[in-house]
Amino acid sequence: MKEHLKHPIFGIISRVSEEMGVKSWVIGGYVRDLILERPSKDIDIVVLGSGIELAQKVAESIGRDTQAHYFKNFGTAQITYKNFEIEFVGARKESYRRDSRKPIVEDGSLEDDQNRRDLTINALAISLNKDSFGELLDPFNGIEDIENKVIRTPLDPDITFSDDPLRMLRAIRFSAQLDFMIEEKSLDAIERNSARMSIISAERISDELNKMVISPNPYKAFYLLEKTGLLSIILPEMVALKGVDYKEGKGHKDNFYHTLEVLENVAQTSDSLWLRWAAILHDIGKPQTKRYDPIHGWTFHSHEFVGKKMIPLIFRKLKLPMNEKMRYVQKLVLLHLRPIVLAEDIVSDSAVRRLLYEAGNDVDDLMTLCEADITSKNEAKVRKYLKNFKLVRQKLKEIEAKDKIRNWQPPISGDLIMKTFGLNPCKEIGIIKNDIREGILDGLIPNEFERAYLYMLEKGKDLGLTIKVNRDELTQEDICTPKDKPSKNNE
Repeated sequence: MKEHLKHPIFGIISRVSEEMGVKSWVIGGYVRDLILERPSKDIDIVVLGSGIELAQKVAESIGRDTQAHYFKNFGTAQITYKNFEIEFVGARKESYRRDSRKPIVEDGSLEDDQNRRDLTINALAISLNKDSFGELLDPFNGIEDIENKVIRTPLDPDITFSDDPLRMLRAIRFSAQLDFMIEEKSLDAIERNSARMSIISAERISDELNKMVISPNPYKAFYLLEKTGLLSIILPEMVALKGVDYKEGKGHKDNFYHTLEVLENVAQTSDSLWLRWAAILHDIGKPQTKRYDPIHGWTFHSHEFVGKKMIPLIFRKLKLPMNEKMRYVQKLVLLHLRPIVLAEDIVSDSAVRRLLYEAGNDVDDLMTLCEADITSKNEAKVRKYLKNFKLVRQKLKEIEAKDKIRNWQPPISGDLIMKTFGLNPCKEIGIIKNDIREGILDGLIPNEFERAYLYMLEKGKDLGLTIKVNRDELTQEDICTPKDKPSKNNE
C-alpha cells in the first residue's frame, strides 16, 4: 500500500510519530476508498497514545500551511492541510449502556479500535510506523468483502447494532452508496434491532437519510429501510403507502413501490437532494385521501393538497430545514399533477401561463418530477405521456419568451389602485388585483402596464369607484415599482 501514501502528510505523521515514540495508522473510510479508487479528502489517524498531542506536533511540523482544532472533551483533534481534513484520535475500546449510544471509552489497542468499527470495510488500517510503513492490517477480511461487494459487521451484528443503532443506517447507506449487498446475518440483525432506533436523535437520522437520498441508489436504501422495519420508525407516513386494496375486483397500484420507482427515475436525471425529497413525498397524502367509487374505482382526490400540508410536520420531525428548501418540496408536491393534466388535454396558453406563474424558477424541476412520475407498465401509455410532456416543455418556453410570466408580478400594485381611486385598504383593492392577474393569465390582456391600467379602470368602474388621480399625474415609481419587486415565488 506504500504507493497510496505518497502525499507529504503521511510522511510527516510517520516521522513525528517516530520522534514521539508512538505508533499510528491510517484507518477507516480513507483506506476503504483507496481500495475502491474513490476520491477522499477525509483521513482518520488512530494512535497508540494521545491523538491531540500527535496532532499538535504534526501541526507544528507543517507550520503555517495548516489549521488545527482540538476537542479535549472528546480526545480528538483535526488539522486541515492542502485540502485534506485529518482527524487524530487515540486507539480506544468502548462499552455501551442499554439506554444510550454514547459509549464508555477507555484507552485501547489497535485491535480494540478495529473491533469497535461498524463494518469490516471500515476496519481496514495502513501502518504509518517506520518498521512497517504501508502495511495493510485487515483482521476481518474487509478486502475480500470489498471484492465481493458485501456489507457485514466485524463482530456479532446483534451486538454491533444494539450498541450503536446508528450503525444500522450506516450499513444501509453504504449499501446504497457502493451498491454492495448486506449479508444475510447482518440484515436479519438490523430487523431484530430496529426498535433500538428510538435512542438515536432525529438530527443523526436525518443526516444518514440525506446521504441515502443523494446516493447513486436511493431506491435500494428505502427498500432496505422498509424491509428491516426501520422506515416504520423513521417515516411511517411513507410505509402507509404500501399495499394494494381490492374492492369489487378493482385494485390500485402499490404507491410505496411506485414512489421508489419515481425516486429512481429522478435520481437518473438529477442529483438535487430536495428534488429527490419531493419525489419521495409527492404521493404522501394518498393514504388519507383513498376512496373507492363504484364507477371510477379507487381515487385519491386532493392528495397533493393533503401532501403539502403534511410536509412541514414531516420536516419538523426529521429535523430537516424549515425554510425555502421545505417550501420548494411543498410547491413541487402541490403542483405535481398539473403538467400531467396539461399533457392529457390540449395545451392552452392560459394553463401554461398559470403553471409558469405558480412554479416560477422551479418549473423545470417540476417537469422532471412529472416525467419521473410516469411509471405505468403500459409502454404505449408511457410513450404518449412523455411525448406530450415534450410539447408542454416547448409550450412553456414559448409562453415564457412571449409573456415573461416566470417569477412574475402583475404590473399594477395595490398602492397604485389606492392612489388612483383614493382608497384606504379595503376588499375592492384585492378584487381589482385579482381581476388583473386573472385577465393576464387568461390572455384577456397582455402583460404590460398600459393595458393593465385601462383594465384596472374598467374594473374600478364596475365596482362603482371614482378616479381621483389621472394617468398623467402618476410618477415613474407608480408605473415601474411592481415589476421591479422580487417575486414571492423566488424568495
